[in-house]
Amino acid sequence: MKILFVHQNYPGQYPHLAKALAMDPRHQVVAIGEKKERPSYGYPVLTYAPPQGPSPKTHPYVRDHEGHVRRGQQVFRLCQELRRRGFVPDVICAHPGWGETLFLKDVFPAARLLSYCEFFYRAQGSDMDFDLEFPSNLDSLLKVRIKNATQLLALTASDAGISPTAWQHSQYPPEYRSRIRIQHDGIDTNLVCPNPEARLLLGEGKPVLGVEDEVVTFVARNLEPYRGFHSFVRAIPAIQRARPNARIVIIGGNDVSYGRRLPEGQTYAERYLSEISFDPTRVHFLGRVPYQTYLAALRVSSVHVYLTYPFVLSWSCLEAMAAGCVLVGSRTAPVQEVIAHGETGLLVDFFSAQDIAARVTDVLANQADFERMRGNARNYIREGYDLHSVAIPAQTRIVESLLDTPSA
Repeated sequence: MKILFVHQNYPGQYPHLAKALAMDPRHQVVAIGEKKERPSYGYPVLTYAPPQGPSPKTHPYVRDHEGHVRRGQQVFRLCQELRRRGFVPDVICAHPGWGETLFLKDVFPAARLLSYCEFFYRAQGSDMDFDLEFPSNLDSLLKVRIKNATQLLALTASDAGISPTAWQHSQYPPEYRSRIRIQHDGIDTNLVCPNPEARLLLGEGKPVLGVEDEVVTFVARNLEPYRGFHSFVRAIPAIQRARPNARIVIIGGNDVSYGRRLPEGQTYAERYLSEISFDPTRVHFLGRVPYQTYLAALRVSSVHVYLTYPFVLSWSCLEAMAAGCVLVGSRTAPVQEVIAHGETGLLVDFFSAQDIAARVTDVLANQADFERMRGNARNYIREGYDLHSVAIPAQTRIVESLLDTPSA
């Protein structure tokens, strides 16, 4: 079988699946992504230059879509070249979020298209109207409908879809859900595992933390409200008052991945830290770190806090569970899908700094009482999300089954 992977930030969600299929002599794998430095994967990765941005005269609601069309054209040209070289895929695995899937079927009409259905935006009942501290205005509510245009075009061309969680699947329109399978990308539980000998280096002249220390961890790609950073920061004073030996370790950048941006030069970290009175010598901002440093943080964590709007569930939530963390998570739909309160973790009110602090300090004060929960969390991920025994076999079956599906 010939398989084409397409993702603007390749490999995106596909590193493990593409590798597994490429290692199978029955398959030939080619990938497409935006031009950037990347390692060698052992199979061809074709790249395109970042597309030109939208015109300043373009209506604000459709600027993203204009960019998506331009990106789709870039991919279309690459696919024409692939076809000239004799590579015609049987199956295309692609993320439709940035426009790359728009014209794939125009080059390869017989190919089966498997779209990665990550998130369908809604004006009500999801992320948009969740946090009253950041109310939506009329423009944002109208724009969100247009925001789905690229995905809807992709869905009409797709032969099947794949969503990583049941909640993310539920956000898609009912008429498309029957064609979207639920299957997570997988967690490498052999790599992401507890290690009682782990040490976290905080930097020159700073403490080295181990499992014997009281360590509170918080991780997000960027420190922003969508991932509950404001609620966590507001819990810090109470945590520090109750646990004077606790070290709070925060990993994440100061950009904005989701939601509203602040004025140029401002960060959410600065904004929310200015609200509170706290001991900065016991709060450690590590920024963005290498993966091994992130794993060390999870392994020495006494309690890990994961908060999110009703939005895409972060890999870090599942990896924290796989590492055997006691996870304090927000009582929001994506988190409730993986955390059973009192069994695999603890649930808190996303907006309540008092609730967050109370749960964290309880775990710190009674760590021995939560050993069973740590084991439960890791076992839950191993049984339902393990990369090698669950996710890759399931994803491979989905891809291979598409050969028996008539092309849309």
